Amino acid sequence: MIVGKSKRVRVALSAFAIGALGAGVVMAAPWSTSSTTTEASIELVSTATCYDMVSIAIGGRGDTPREGVKWLTTPDGERLPAAMSGDYSSDWIDQAVRAPNNGNVVPDSYAAVYVEYPADLSSYENAVQTGVTNSQTIMKSITASCPKTRFAIVGYSEGADVARRTAMEVGNQVAAADGTYGIVDPSQVVGVVIFADAGRVSGEGPFPGAENPFSNPDGFDTKYQNGNTAIPGQGALPGTSGGFGALDGRVASFCSDGDLTCALPENTSLIHLAANVGRQVNADALQNEQLTPATGADLALALGRIAVNAFNDIASQPNWMQSDETFLDVLIKVSEPNYKPGTVTTPVSAKVDGEQEPIETGQMVDLAYLPQKIFREITGFIASNQNTVPVIMNDPYGLTLGPGSGHHFDYWRDADAANGKPMTSVQYAAAWLTQLAEEANRGEPIKSAAVQEKAGRAAVETIVAPATTSATPTPTATTTAPVTTSPVVTTTVPVVPAPAAEAPAPASEPVATPECTVRVEGETPVEGAPPVCVTTTETPAAVAPETAVPTTTAAVPAP
Repeated sequence: MIVGKSKRVRVALSAFAIGALGAGVVMAAPWSTSSTTTEASIELVSTATCYDMVSIAIGGRGDTPREGVKWLTTPDGERLPAAMSGDYSSDWIDQAVRAPNNGNVVPDSYAAVYVEYPADLSSYENAVQTGVTNSQTIMKSITASCPKTRFAIVGYSEGADVARRTAMEVGNQVAAADGTYGIVDPSQVVGVVIFADAGRVSGEGPFPGAENPFSNPDGFDTKYQNGNTAIPGQGALPGTSGGFGALDGRVASFCSDGDLTCALPENTSLIHLAANVGRQVNADALQNEQLTPATGADLALALGRIAVNAFNDIASQPNWMQSDETFLDVLIKVSEPNYKPGTVTTPVSAKVDGEQEPIETGQMVDLAYLPQKIFREITGFIASNQNTVPVIMNDPYGLTLGPGSGHHFDYWRDADAANGKPMTSVQYAAAWLTQLAEEANRGEPIKSAAVQEKAGRAAVETIVAPATTSATPTPTATTTAPVTTSPVVTTTVPVVPAPAAEAPAPASEPVATPECTVRVEGETPVEGAPPVCVTTTETPAAVAPETAVPTTTAAVPAP
Protein backbone atom coordinates (compact mmCIF):
# COMPACT_ATOMS: atom_id res chain seq x y z
CA MET A 1 0.00 0.00 0.00
CA ILE A 2 1.28 3.42 -0.88
CA VAL A 3 0.93 5.55 2.20
CA GLY A 4 1.85 9.23 2.37
CA LYS A 5 3.91 10.58 5.23
CA SER A 6 0.81 11.91 6.96
CA LYS A 7 -1.59 9.14 6.05
CA ARG A 8 -2.41 6.14 8.21
CA VAL A 9 -5.18 3.62 8.25
CA ARG A 10 -7.03 3.23 11.50
CA VAL A 11 -10.16 1.31 10.66
CA ALA A 12 -10.97 -1.58 13.02
CA LEU A 13 -14.43 -3.05 12.93
CA SER A 14 -15.69 -5.57 15.41
CA ALA A 15 -17.34 -8.78 14.30
CA PHE A 16 -20.71 -7.29 15.22
CA ALA A 17 -20.11 -4.17 13.17
CA ILE A 18 -19.09 -6.26 10.18
CA GLY A 19 -22.24 -8.32 10.37
CA ALA A 20 -24.67 -5.53 11.17
CA LEU A 21 -23.05 -2.66 9.36
CA GLY A 22 -21.68 -3.56 5.94
CA ALA A 23 -21.24 0.11 5.21
CA GLY A 24 -18.41 0.29 7.70
CA VAL A 25 -16.57 -2.34 5.72
CA VAL A 26 -17.36 -1.54 2.13
CA MET A 27 -17.55 2.23 2.20
CA ALA A 28 -14.95 3.39 4.66
CA ALA A 29 -11.83 5.00 3.24
CA PRO A 30 -8.72 5.37 5.37
CA TRP A 31 -8.55 8.21 7.84
CA SER A 32 -6.55 11.08 6.50
CA THR A 33 -4.59 13.84 8.19
CA SER A 34 -3.42 15.23 4.87
CA SER A 35 -1.08 18.15 5.06
CA THR A 36 -2.20 21.74 4.69
CA THR A 37 -0.25 24.94 4.63
CA THR A 38 1.75 25.43 7.81
CA GLU A 39 0.52 28.96 8.34
CA ALA A 40 -3.07 29.92 8.92
CA SER A 41 -3.56 32.87 6.61
CA ILE A 42 -6.43 35.24 5.99
CA GLU A 43 -5.25 35.77 2.43
CA LEU A 44 -7.96 34.52 0.08
CA VAL A 45 -7.92 33.20 -3.46
CA SER A 46 -10.70 34.53 -5.67
CA THR A 47 -12.61 32.90 -8.54
CA ALA A 48 -11.93 36.12 -10.45
CA THR A 49 -8.64 34.47 -11.48
CA CYS A 50 -9.59 32.48 -14.57
CA TYR A 51 -8.08 29.23 -15.78
CA ASP A 52 -8.62 27.34 -19.01
CA MET A 53 -9.39 24.21 -17.01
CA VAL A 54 -10.07 23.45 -13.34
CA SER A 55 -10.23 20.02 -11.71
CA ILE A 56 -12.80 19.66 -8.94
CA ALA A 57 -11.04 17.24 -6.56
CA ILE A 58 -12.99 15.31 -3.90
CA GLY A 59 -11.05 13.25 -1.38
CA GLY A 60 -12.20 10.24 0.61
CA ARG A 61 -13.07 9.82 4.26
CA GLY A 62 -11.32 12.53 6.32
CA ASP A 63 -9.49 13.85 3.23
CA THR A 64 -10.94 17.34 2.91
CA PRO A 65 -9.82 20.92 3.57
CA ARG A 66 -10.23 22.06 7.16
CA GLU A 67 -9.78 25.34 8.97
CA GLY A 68 -6.33 26.80 8.51
CA VAL A 69 -6.20 26.76 4.72
CA LYS A 70 -6.69 29.62 2.27
CA TRP A 71 -10.28 29.36 1.17
CA LEU A 72 -11.47 30.02 -2.35
CA THR A 73 -13.79 33.02 -2.53
CA THR A 74 -16.04 34.76 -5.01
CA PRO A 75 -14.89 38.15 -6.39
CA ASP A 76 -17.09 39.73 -3.71
CA GLY A 77 -15.18 37.95 -0.97
CA GLU A 78 -17.79 35.29 -0.19
CA ARG A 79 -16.12 32.15 1.16
CA LEU A 80 -16.56 29.03 -0.95
CA PRO A 81 -16.27 25.43 0.31
CA ALA A 82 -12.98 24.79 -1.47
CA ALA A 83 -9.24 25.34 -1.29
CA MET A 84 -6.72 25.51 -4.10
CA SER A 85 -4.52 22.43 -4.46
CA GLY A 86 -1.50 24.56 -3.62
CA ASP A 87 -3.08 25.35 -0.26
CA TYR A 88 -4.32 21.85 0.51
CA SER A 89 -2.63 18.57 -0.30
CA SER A 90 -4.06 15.06 -0.60
CA ASP A 91 -1.67 12.14 -0.47
CA TRP A 92 -4.09 10.19 -2.64
CA ILE A 93 -5.42 12.11 -5.61
CA ASP A 94 -2.75 14.79 -5.88
CA GLN A 95 -0.90 12.50 -8.27
CA ALA A 96 -3.77 12.77 -10.72
CA VAL A 97 -5.06 16.32 -10.33
CA ARG A 98 -1.66 18.01 -10.15
CA ALA A 99 -0.20 16.17 -13.14
CA PRO A 100 -1.25 18.73 -15.81
CA ASN A 101 1.03 21.32 -14.20
CA ASN A 102 3.92 19.01 -15.06
CA GLY A 103 2.86 18.69 -18.71
CA ASN A 104 2.86 21.15 -21.58
CA VAL A 105 0.22 23.41 -20.08
CA VAL A 106 1.12 27.07 -19.89
CA PRO A 107 1.65 28.14 -16.26
CA ASP A 108 -1.48 29.52 -14.62
CA SER A 109 -3.66 27.93 -17.32
CA TYR A 110 -4.70 24.99 -15.14
CA ALA A 111 -5.66 24.59 -11.48
CA ALA A 112 -7.20 22.07 -9.11
CA VAL A 113 -9.44 22.87 -6.16
CA TYR A 114 -10.32 20.55 -3.29
CA VAL A 115 -13.94 20.41 -2.17
CA GLU A 116 -14.71 20.84 1.51
CA TYR A 117 -17.41 18.49 2.80
CA PRO A 118 -17.93 16.41 5.99
CA ALA A 119 -16.10 13.37 4.50
CA ASP A 120 -17.16 11.13 7.38
CA LEU A 121 -19.56 8.32 8.23
CA SER A 122 -21.37 10.14 11.02
CA SER A 123 -24.15 10.61 8.52
CA TYR A 124 -22.95 9.18 5.26
CA GLU A 125 -25.82 10.32 3.08
CA ASN A 126 -25.71 13.85 4.45
CA ALA A 127 -21.94 13.99 3.90
CA VAL A 128 -22.21 12.87 0.28
CA GLN A 129 -25.10 15.19 -0.54
CA THR A 130 -23.21 18.08 1.03
CA GLY A 131 -20.24 17.21 -1.18
CA VAL A 132 -22.45 17.20 -4.28
CA THR A 133 -23.97 20.57 -3.39
CA ASN A 134 -20.57 22.09 -2.64
CA SER A 135 -19.06 20.76 -5.88
CA GLN A 136 -21.87 22.29 -7.90
CA THR A 137 -21.60 25.58 -6.01
CA ILE A 138 -17.90 25.80 -6.81
CA MET A 139 -18.43 25.12 -10.52
CA LYS A 140 -21.26 27.65 -10.75
CA SER A 141 -19.20 30.29 -8.97
CA ILE A 142 -16.18 29.77 -11.22
CA THR A 143 -18.37 29.81 -14.34
CA ALA A 144 -19.98 33.08 -13.24
CA SER A 145 -16.54 34.74 -13.27
CA CYS A 146 -14.96 32.65 -16.04
CA PRO A 147 -17.62 31.33 -18.46
CA LYS A 148 -15.07 29.65 -20.76
CA THR A 149 -13.41 27.55 -18.04
CA ARG A 150 -13.63 23.79 -18.56
CA PHE A 151 -13.95 21.33 -15.68
CA ALA A 152 -12.85 17.86 -14.68
CA ILE A 153 -14.40 16.11 -11.66
CA VAL A 154 -12.16 13.71 -9.73
CA GLY A 155 -13.14 11.65 -6.68
CA TYR A 156 -11.83 8.75 -4.62
CA SER A 157 -13.58 6.42 -2.13
CA GLU A 158 -16.32 8.40 -0.37
CA GLY A 159 -15.39 11.23 -2.71
CA ALA A 160 -16.03 8.85 -5.63
CA ASP A 161 -19.68 8.71 -4.61
CA VAL A 162 -19.73 12.52 -4.54
CA ALA A 163 -18.07 12.70 -7.97
CA ARG A 164 -20.47 10.17 -9.51
CA ARG A 165 -23.60 11.89 -8.25
CA THR A 166 -22.29 15.31 -9.23
CA ALA A 167 -21.49 14.11 -12.75
CA MET A 168 -24.87 12.38 -13.08
CA GLU A 169 -26.72 15.55 -12.14
CA VAL A 170 -24.64 17.67 -14.52
CA GLY A 171 -24.96 15.24 -17.41
CA ASN A 172 -28.71 14.67 -17.06
CA GLN A 173 -29.76 18.33 -16.86
CA VAL A 174 -32.43 19.68 -19.18
CA ALA A 175 -31.72 23.10 -20.64
CA ALA A 176 -34.12 25.92 -19.84
CA ALA A 177 -36.05 27.72 -22.58
CA ASP A 178 -33.20 30.22 -22.96
CA GLY A 179 -30.64 27.43 -23.36
CA THR A 180 -29.06 27.85 -19.91
CA TYR A 181 -28.48 25.12 -17.31
CA GLY A 182 -29.08 25.12 -13.58
CA ILE A 183 -25.57 23.91 -12.70
CA VAL A 184 -23.18 24.33 -15.65
CA ASP A 185 -23.43 23.48 -19.32
CA PRO A 186 -22.54 19.76 -19.59
CA SER A 187 -20.16 20.60 -22.45
CA GLN A 188 -17.97 22.43 -19.93
CA VAL A 189 -17.26 19.18 -18.05
CA VAL A 190 -14.65 17.50 -20.23
CA GLY A 191 -13.68 14.63 -17.94
CA VAL A 192 -14.82 12.71 -14.85
CA VAL A 193 -12.47 10.39 -12.94
CA ILE A 194 -13.84 8.06 -10.26
CA PHE A 195 -11.70 5.71 -8.17
CA ALA A 196 -13.64 2.95 -6.32
CA ASP A 197 -17.18 3.77 -7.43
CA ALA A 198 -19.81 2.44 -5.01
CA GLY A 199 -22.48 2.98 -7.68
CA ARG A 200 -20.72 0.90 -10.34
CA VAL A 201 -23.01 -1.33 -12.41
CA SER A 202 -22.22 -5.02 -12.81
CA GLY A 203 -20.36 -5.71 -16.07
CA GLU A 204 -19.55 -2.04 -16.58
CA GLY A 205 -16.23 -1.19 -18.22
CA PRO A 206 -13.93 1.55 -16.93
CA PHE A 207 -15.25 4.12 -19.45
CA PRO A 208 -19.08 4.14 -19.28
CA GLY A 209 -20.77 5.35 -22.45
CA ALA A 210 -17.53 5.52 -24.46
CA GLU A 211 -17.19 4.13 -27.96
CA ASN A 212 -14.91 1.51 -26.44
CA PRO A 213 -15.90 1.25 -22.75
CA PHE A 214 -13.01 -1.11 -21.94
CA SER A 215 -10.17 0.68 -23.72
CA ASN A 216 -10.27 4.47 -23.44
CA PRO A 217 -12.56 7.47 -23.03
CA ASP A 218 -13.68 9.20 -26.20
CA GLY A 219 -11.08 11.57 -27.59
CA PHE A 220 -8.09 10.01 -25.80
CA ASP A 221 -6.23 7.52 -27.95
CA THR A 222 -4.09 5.93 -25.23
CA LYS A 223 -5.37 2.50 -24.23
CA TYR A 224 -5.92 1.75 -20.57
CA GLN A 225 -5.71 -2.03 -20.96
CA ASN A 226 -5.99 -4.85 -23.45
CA GLY A 227 -9.13 -6.95 -23.59
CA ASN A 228 -12.81 -6.44 -22.89
CA THR A 229 -13.23 -8.27 -19.59
CA ALA A 230 -15.15 -6.38 -16.90
CA ILE A 231 -14.14 -6.45 -13.25
CA PRO A 232 -16.53 -8.91 -11.57
CA GLY A 233 -19.12 -7.70 -9.09
CA GLN A 234 -20.82 -4.36 -8.66
CA GLY A 235 -20.82 -1.32 -6.40
CA ALA A 236 -21.79 -1.72 -2.76
CA LEU A 237 -24.50 0.94 -3.21
CA PRO A 238 -26.38 -0.10 -6.36
CA GLY A 239 -29.23 2.23 -5.43
CA THR A 240 -27.00 5.20 -6.29
CA SER A 241 -26.34 3.96 -9.84
CA GLY A 242 -27.46 5.82 -12.94
CA GLY A 243 -26.40 7.07 -16.34
CA PHE A 244 -24.21 10.08 -17.03
CA GLY A 245 -26.34 11.49 -19.83
CA ALA A 246 -24.43 14.06 -21.86
CA LEU A 247 -21.20 13.08 -20.09
CA ASP A 248 -21.22 9.51 -21.44
CA GLY A 249 -17.82 8.83 -22.99
CA ARG A 250 -16.14 11.42 -20.80
CA VAL A 251 -16.10 9.27 -17.65
CA ALA A 252 -13.34 7.01 -16.30
CA SER A 253 -14.51 4.76 -13.45
CA PHE A 254 -11.66 2.63 -12.13
CA CYS A 255 -12.37 -0.42 -9.99
CA SER A 256 -9.96 -3.02 -8.64
CA ASP A 257 -10.93 -6.67 -8.41
CA GLY A 258 -11.28 -7.35 -4.69
CA ASP A 259 -12.20 -3.81 -3.70
CA LEU A 260 -15.62 -4.47 -2.17
CA THR A 261 -16.51 -0.81 -2.50
CA CYS A 262 -16.98 -1.21 -6.25
CA ALA A 263 -16.55 -4.97 -6.85
CA LEU A 264 -18.84 -6.55 -4.29
CA PRO A 265 -19.87 -10.01 -5.57
CA GLU A 266 -23.41 -10.36 -6.79
CA ASN A 267 -25.98 -12.25 -4.72
CA THR A 268 -24.99 -10.55 -1.46
CA SER A 269 -28.34 -8.98 -0.60
CA LEU A 270 -27.78 -8.94 3.16
CA ILE A 271 -24.59 -6.93 2.71
CA HIS A 272 -26.48 -4.46 0.52
CA LEU A 273 -29.09 -4.15 3.24
CA ALA A 274 -26.40 -3.62 5.88
CA ALA A 275 -24.76 -0.98 3.69
CA ASN A 276 -28.05 0.88 3.40
CA VAL A 277 -28.52 0.72 7.16
CA GLY A 278 -25.01 2.10 7.59
CA ARG A 279 -25.95 5.13 5.50
CA GLN A 280 -28.59 6.02 8.07
CA VAL A 281 -26.68 5.64 11.35
CA ASN A 282 -23.61 7.18 12.92
CA ALA A 283 -21.17 4.56 11.65
CA ASP A 284 -18.17 6.51 12.99
CA ALA A 285 -19.54 6.27 16.55
CA LEU A 286 -20.49 2.62 16.11
CA GLN A 287 -17.00 1.85 14.86
CA ASN A 288 -15.18 3.76 17.58
CA GLU A 289 -17.44 3.08 20.55
CA GLN A 290 -18.89 -0.32 19.59
CA LEU A 291 -22.40 -1.03 20.81
CA THR A 292 -23.33 1.45 23.54
CA PRO A 293 -26.74 2.71 24.68
CA ALA A 294 -26.33 5.70 22.37
CA THR A 295 -25.15 3.77 19.31
CA GLY A 296 -27.64 0.98 20.02
CA ALA A 297 -30.51 3.45 20.14
CA ASP A 298 -29.34 4.99 16.88
CA LEU A 299 -29.19 1.59 15.21
CA ALA A 300 -32.57 0.50 16.65
CA LEU A 301 -34.20 3.71 15.41
CA ALA A 302 -32.92 3.13 11.87
CA LEU A 303 -33.98 -0.52 11.86
CA GLY A 304 -37.41 0.35 13.25
CA ARG A 305 -37.95 2.99 10.61
CA ILE A 306 -37.00 0.52 7.87
CA ALA A 307 -39.33 -2.16 9.28
CA VAL A 308 -42.30 0.23 9.43
CA ASN A 309 -41.66 1.37 5.86
CA ALA A 310 -41.44 -2.25 4.72
CA PHE A 311 -44.82 -3.25 6.20
CA ASN A 312 -46.45 -0.07 4.88
CA ASP A 313 -45.02 -0.75 1.42
CA ILE A 314 -46.44 -4.29 1.43
CA ALA A 315 -49.81 -3.07 2.71
CA SER A 316 -50.00 -0.58 -0.19
CA GLN A 317 -49.84 -3.45 -2.71
CA PRO A 318 -53.08 -5.44 -2.66
CA ASN A 319 -51.60 -8.15 -4.87
CA TRP A 320 -48.25 -8.44 -3.12
CA MET A 321 -48.85 -12.11 -2.25
CA GLN A 322 -48.97 -12.86 -5.98
CA SER A 323 -45.73 -11.05 -6.75
CA ASP A 324 -42.22 -12.43 -7.04
CA GLU A 325 -40.96 -9.68 -4.72
CA THR A 326 -39.61 -11.10 -1.46
CA PHE A 327 -39.64 -9.48 1.95
CA LEU A 328 -35.86 -9.04 1.67
CA ASP A 329 -36.37 -7.21 -1.63
CA VAL A 330 -38.78 -4.88 0.14
CA LEU A 331 -36.34 -4.28 3.00
CA ILE A 332 -33.56 -3.35 0.59
CA LYS A 333 -35.87 -1.03 -1.33
CA VAL A 334 -37.19 0.84 1.70
CA SER A 335 -33.75 1.03 3.34
CA GLU A 336 -32.52 3.34 0.61
CA PRO A 337 -32.09 6.77 2.29
CA ASN A 338 -33.98 8.41 -0.57
CA TYR A 339 -36.89 5.97 -0.45
CA LYS A 340 -40.27 7.63 -0.64
CA PRO A 341 -43.41 5.75 0.51
CA GLY A 342 -45.70 4.75 -2.28
CA THR A 343 -42.96 3.63 -4.63
CA VAL A 344 -44.64 1.70 -7.41
CA THR A 345 -43.61 -1.90 -7.93
CA THR A 346 -44.69 -4.32 -10.62
CA PRO A 347 -46.16 -7.47 -9.10
CA VAL A 348 -45.77 -10.65 -11.12
CA SER A 349 -48.89 -12.79 -10.87
CA ALA A 350 -48.45 -16.29 -9.53
CA LYS A 351 -50.21 -19.33 -10.91
CA VAL A 352 -52.27 -21.77 -8.92
CA ASP A 353 -52.93 -25.09 -10.59
CA GLY A 354 -51.65 -23.65 -13.86
CA GLU A 355 -54.18 -20.80 -14.05
CA GLN A 356 -53.97 -17.10 -13.19
CA GLU A 357 -55.81 -16.40 -9.94
CA PRO A 358 -56.06 -12.67 -9.18
CA ILE A 359 -56.41 -11.67 -5.55
CA GLU A 360 -59.07 -9.14 -4.78
CA THR A 361 -58.19 -5.91 -3.00
CA GLY A 362 -57.85 -6.41 0.73
CA GLN A 363 -57.12 -10.14 0.54
CA MET A 364 -53.48 -9.94 1.57
CA VAL A 365 -53.36 -13.51 2.86
CA ASP A 366 -54.82 -16.21 0.69
CA LEU A 367 -54.15 -19.84 1.59
CA ALA A 368 -53.92 -20.67 -2.11
CA TYR A 369 -50.88 -18.41 -2.47
CA LEU A 370 -49.27 -18.65 0.94
CA PRO A 371 -47.32 -21.89 0.31
CA GLN A 372 -45.90 -20.57 -2.94
CA LYS A 373 -45.03 -17.24 -1.29
CA ILE A 374 -43.18 -18.98 1.52
CA PHE A 375 -41.36 -21.10 -1.03
CA ARG A 376 -40.33 -17.97 -2.95
CA GLU A 377 -39.16 -16.30 0.24
CA ILE A 378 -36.90 -19.22 1.10
CA THR A 379 -35.51 -19.81 -2.39
CA GLY A 380 -35.19 -16.08 -3.03
CA PHE A 381 -33.26 -15.52 0.19
CA ILE A 382 -30.87 -18.37 -0.59
CA ALA A 383 -30.38 -17.36 -4.23
CA SER A 384 -29.77 -13.69 -3.44
CA ASN A 385 -27.21 -14.50 -0.74
CA GLN A 386 -25.14 -17.22 -2.31
CA ASN A 387 -22.00 -15.13 -1.87
CA THR A 388 -22.81 -13.39 1.40
CA VAL A 389 -21.27 -16.00 3.68
CA PRO A 390 -18.08 -16.40 1.57
CA VAL A 391 -17.55 -12.62 1.61
CA ILE A 392 -17.96 -12.41 5.39
CA MET A 393 -15.78 -15.46 6.00
CA ASN A 394 -12.97 -14.10 3.79
CA ASP A 395 -12.29 -11.03 5.96
CA PRO A 396 -13.96 -8.23 3.99
CA TYR A 397 -12.03 -5.60 5.94
CA GLY A 398 -8.65 -7.12 5.15
CA LEU A 399 -9.60 -7.72 1.54
CA THR A 400 -10.60 -4.10 0.98
CA LEU A 401 -8.84 -1.95 3.57
CA GLY A 402 -6.13 -4.15 5.05
CA PRO A 403 -2.76 -2.35 5.44
CA GLY A 404 -0.41 -3.42 2.69
CA SER A 405 -2.92 -5.69 0.98
CA GLY A 406 -6.27 -3.91 0.72
CA HIS A 407 -7.50 -3.63 -2.84
CA HIS A 408 -8.96 -0.20 -2.07
CA PHE A 409 -5.43 1.15 -2.66
CA ASP A 410 -4.60 -0.76 -5.85
CA TYR A 411 -5.14 2.28 -8.05
CA TRP A 412 -1.64 3.51 -7.26
CA ARG A 413 0.02 0.13 -7.94
CA ASP A 414 -2.10 -1.79 -10.47
CA ALA A 415 0.13 -1.47 -13.54
CA ASP A 416 0.74 -4.80 -15.27
CA ALA A 417 2.74 -4.20 -18.44
CA ALA A 418 3.22 -7.91 -19.09
CA ASN A 419 -0.57 -8.29 -19.42
CA GLY A 420 -1.28 -5.19 -21.44
CA LYS A 421 -1.72 -2.57 -18.73
CA PRO A 422 1.36 -0.32 -18.81
CA MET A 423 0.15 2.37 -16.38
CA THR A 424 -1.54 2.41 -13.01
CA SER A 425 -5.07 3.76 -12.89
CA VAL A 426 -3.85 6.99 -11.29
CA GLN A 427 -1.12 7.43 -13.90
CA TYR A 428 -3.63 6.89 -16.68
CA ALA A 429 -5.99 9.45 -15.17
CA ALA A 430 -3.09 11.90 -14.86
CA ALA A 431 -2.20 11.47 -18.54
CA TRP A 432 -5.82 11.99 -19.62
CA LEU A 433 -6.30 15.07 -17.46
CA THR A 434 -3.04 16.47 -18.83
CA GLN A 435 -4.27 16.09 -22.41
CA LEU A 436 -7.61 17.71 -21.54
CA ALA A 437 -5.81 20.63 -19.90
CA GLU A 438 -3.51 21.05 -22.89
CA GLU A 439 -6.49 21.07 -25.26
CA ALA A 440 -8.24 23.66 -23.10
CA ASN A 441 -5.08 25.76 -23.03
CA ARG A 442 -4.84 25.68 -26.83
CA GLY A 443 -8.55 26.40 -27.19
CA GLU A 444 -9.15 23.20 -29.14
CA PRO A 445 -12.76 22.08 -29.64
CA ILE A 446 -14.05 19.64 -27.06
CA LYS A 447 -13.79 16.15 -28.51
CA SER A 448 -17.41 15.16 -28.05
CA ALA A 449 -19.19 13.18 -30.76
CA ALA A 450 -22.39 15.20 -30.37
CA VAL A 451 -20.61 18.56 -30.43
CA GLN A 452 -18.49 17.65 -33.43
CA GLU A 453 -21.40 16.24 -35.40
CA LYS A 454 -23.38 19.44 -34.88
CA ALA A 455 -20.40 21.63 -35.76
CA GLY A 456 -19.61 19.50 -38.80
CA ARG A 457 -23.15 19.77 -40.17
CA ALA A 458 -23.17 23.53 -39.68
CA ALA A 459 -19.81 23.90 -41.42
CA VAL A 460 -20.82 21.81 -44.42
CA GLU A 461 -24.14 23.62 -44.81
CA THR A 462 -22.42 27.00 -44.63
CA ILE A 463 -19.73 26.28 -47.24
CA VAL A 464 -21.27 23.72 -49.58
CA ALA A 465 -24.84 25.06 -49.73
CA PRO A 466 -24.04 28.20 -51.82
CA ALA A 467 -22.39 26.07 -54.51
CA THR A 468 -25.35 23.73 -54.69
CA THR A 469 -27.84 26.61 -54.89
CA SER A 470 -26.06 28.45 -57.69
CA ALA A 471 -25.76 25.31 -59.80
CA THR A 472 -29.46 24.45 -59.64
CA PRO A 473 -31.05 27.29 -61.73
CA THR A 474 -28.90 26.59 -64.79
CA PRO A 475 -30.24 23.15 -65.73
CA THR A 476 -33.77 24.44 -65.13
CA ALA A 477 -33.33 27.38 -67.48
CA THR A 478 -31.89 25.33 -70.33
CA THR A 479 -34.43 22.51 -70.21
CA THR A 480 -37.48 24.76 -70.02
CA ALA A 481 -36.35 27.38 -72.48
CA PRO A 482 -37.68 25.66 -75.64
CA VAL A 483 -41.13 25.27 -74.07
CA THR A 484 -41.79 28.43 -72.11
CA THR A 485 -39.79 31.27 -73.66
CA SER A 486 -40.80 33.55 -76.56
CA PRO A 487 -40.12 32.72 -80.25
CA VAL A 488 -37.31 35.24 -80.29
CA VAL A 489 -35.56 33.33 -77.51
CA THR A 490 -36.01 29.95 -79.16
CA THR A 491 -33.96 31.00 -82.20
CA THR A 492 -30.90 31.29 -79.99
CA VAL A 493 -31.57 28.18 -77.93
CA PRO A 494 -29.90 25.71 -80.34
CA VAL A 495 -26.66 27.44 -79.56
CA VAL A 496 -27.20 27.28 -75.79
CA PRO A 497 -27.93 23.57 -75.10
CA ALA A 498 -24.62 22.23 -76.36
CA PRO A 499 -22.36 23.81 -73.74
CA ALA A 500 -25.11 23.87 -71.10
CA ALA A 501 -25.78 20.13 -71.33
CA GLU A 502 -22.25 19.34 -70.21
CA ALA A 503 -22.12 21.99 -67.49
CA PRO A 504 -24.11 20.23 -64.76
CA ALA A 505 -21.93 17.09 -64.81
CA PRO A 506 -18.77 18.54 -63.30
CA ALA A 507 -20.85 20.58 -60.84
CA SER A 508 -22.85 17.62 -59.50
CA GLU A 509 -19.95 15.19 -59.03
CA PRO A 510 -17.98 17.18 -56.44
CA VAL A 511 -21.18 17.95 -54.48
CA ALA A 512 -22.30 14.29 -54.36
CA THR A 513 -18.91 12.87 -53.35
CA PRO A 514 -16.65 15.69 -52.17
CA GLU A 515 -13.00 14.91 -51.72
CA CYS A 516 -11.19 16.19 -48.68
CA THR A 517 -9.03 18.94 -50.11
CA VAL A 518 -9.68 21.60 -47.45
CA ARG A 519 -10.55 20.64 -43.84
CA VAL A 520 -13.10 22.66 -41.93
CA GLU A 521 -11.15 25.06 -39.76
CA GLY A 522 -10.95 24.08 -36.09
CA GLU A 523 -12.79 20.75 -36.44
CA THR A 524 -11.36 17.44 -35.29
CA PRO A 525 -13.38 14.54 -36.71
CA VAL A 526 -14.70 11.82 -34.43
CA GLU A 527 -12.58 8.68 -34.58
CA GLY A 528 -13.82 6.44 -37.41
CA ALA A 529 -15.92 9.18 -39.05
CA PRO A 530 -15.03 10.82 -42.40
CA PRO A 531 -13.22 14.16 -42.11
CA VAL A 532 -15.32 17.30 -42.17
CA CYS A 533 -14.13 19.13 -45.29
CA VAL A 534 -15.13 20.80 -48.58
CA THR A 535 -13.72 21.26 -52.07
CA THR A 536 -13.24 24.96 -52.53
CA THR A 537 -11.57 24.90 -55.96
CA GLU A 538 -13.82 22.68 -58.06
CA THR A 539 -17.18 24.12 -56.98
CA PRO A 540 -16.64 27.76 -58.11
CA ALA A 541 -15.13 26.55 -61.38
CA ALA A 542 -18.19 24.47 -62.13
CA VAL A 543 -20.59 27.29 -61.31
CA ALA A 544 -19.07 29.92 -63.63
CA PRO A 545 -19.91 28.37 -67.03
CA GLU A 546 -23.46 27.56 -65.98
CA THR A 547 -24.34 31.08 -64.93
CA ALA A 548 -22.73 32.71 -67.96
CA VAL A 549 -24.39 30.71 -70.74
CA PRO A 550 -28.12 31.35 -70.28
CA THR A 551 -27.85 35.00 -69.22
CA THR A 552 -26.27 36.67 -72.26
CA THR A 553 -27.57 34.68 -75.22
CA ALA A 554 -31.23 34.48 -74.32
CA ALA A 555 -31.78 37.93 -72.87
CA VAL A 556 -30.21 40.31 -75.44
CA PRO A 557 -32.13 39.45 -78.67
CA ALA A 558 -35.55 39.58 -77.01
CA PRO A 559 -36.01 43.38 -77.13
